[in-house]
Amino acid sequence: MTLDIMMPFYGDPAQFRDAVQSVLAQSSDDWRLVIIDDMYPDTAPGAWAAAIDDSRVRYIRNSQNLGVSGNFRRSLELMESEFGIIMGCDDRLLPDFVASFERLASQFPDASVIQPGVRVIDDDGVVVRPLADRVKGIYRPRVSGARALSGEALALSLARGNWAYFPSLIWRAETARSIGFRADLEVALDLELLFRIVEDGGTIVLDDRVVFEYRRHLGSVSAFTATDGSRFVEERDVLWAAASRFSARGWPRAARAAHRYLSSRLNALSILPRAASTATSADRRVLTNHILGRIQR
Repeated sequence: MTLDIMMPFYGDPAQFRDAVQSVLAQSSDDWRLVIIDDMYPDTAPGAWAAAIDDSRVRYIRNSQNLGVSGNFRRSLELMESEFGIIMGCDDRLLPDFVASFERLASQFPDASVIQPGVRVIDDDGVVVRPLADRVKGIYRPRVSGARALSGEALALSLARGNWAYFPSLIWRAETARSIGFRADLEVALDLELLFRIVEDGGTIVLDDRVVFEYRRHLGSVSAFTATDGSRFVEERDVLWAAASRFSARGWPRAARAAHRYLSSRLNALSILPRAASTATSADRRVLTNHILGRIQR
């Protein structure tokens, strides 16, 4: 089963080359890589990608900058296979990533989303475990091997704390396309889509075998939007909307967890010391209101 690997590109050229080479080094040959250059100002990385002599690799340069959510939506549109991943251009696949996907897709043929095992690396490619990822580990369901999750228990788990790693998620393309990414979201768009899939009766397969390296660094969109508070406004809005839907569906525990958004508030609290020296007073006020559960007026 061919895996579509979509790679929106706008970032560090060296890390981008590292990401592409990790795809080329896969132990399984059954993959297709589509690089979507979102008009990165330096054309050299794109020229390097376009010159790769492999029929499975396709390079596209957008005619205009689509931004984060726009390039994610285009990635879904360009998927041709049954399953696809929207990989970060700074992340890395371990050599057995595609082979692991093939095993899981065969074992769980009805899976809507597959979350493979992930480890975190820093800017230099060194394996690290920052606070955010230690917290994700607390909220992530405990599995031995691979397990399919669904229903209110899954919604409750994600509402308590989003333990998924978006760039590593393998989506059933038609399912993800039928719902799509919300155009007004930049950071919480994956959580919104996961909630919608779960509400539609979908399943997420969680595997504990590590085959993906997620790069966490301060230059990311999520890091920047954390210190200015906009990330947390997005998260609160997504969680509150989900709480209303969960309540109407008869999922009271998931509704309560989403309405309280406790892990998001604690995350904002952990950001506050850094924001004290880097953010504006207005941004610090947004963070403080989020921590206290107040809506900005």
